[in-house]
Amino acid sequence: MLEVELKVRIPSPDPVRERLKQKKAEFLGRVHEHDIFYNAPHRDFGKTDEAVRVRYTGDHAVVTYKGPKIRKSGLKAREELNFAVESGEAFETMLDRLGFRKTLVVDKWRENFRLGDISVCLDDVAGLGTFAEIEVMAEDGADNPVSVIEKMALEIGVTGEPILESYLEMLLAKKAGKEV
Repeated sequence: MLEVELKVRIPSPDPVRERLKQKKAEFLGRVHEHDIFYNAPHRDFGKTDEAVRVRYTGDHAVVTYKGPKIRKSGLKAREELNFAVESGEAFETMLDRLGFRKTLVVDKWRENFRLGDISVCLDDVAGLGTFAEIEVMAEDGADNPVSVIEKMALEIGVTGEPILESYLEMLLAKKAGKEV
């Protein structure tokens, strides 16, 4: 599957949340996500533009691989593979034994909404601020997800320059003293 997303910094989630309610978006809940990112011993994910993460939400742990970004009409797309693990801690120990090293931790509170096949998230990311993400999962060669995302963004008032960097990249840049 290909994840196509628009991410925009927003001053407040309130107006977007209100428009989502007006559109009868399904509210899927507010969760704390604790993401631990790893780098491989055999290649530098910073150079290959890949990511491996263990995400903790409540008592669940999901491992994600994200492939290199593909530019789609100014939005970000990338392959994404996810699978649940019985124990995130055991999986992290396995990664450590295999030579993977922790890169960074990303903590955020996320409000999840769904409108048909479109996912909308309102994120409050520790150290970065507040963002809206509009995402569609698409098969390669499927209908144009970019136009679907852009239409939804207009309808719910998500405007501004698309951010193509991940939260991980933004936090690493901030840590290195670069403007985010």
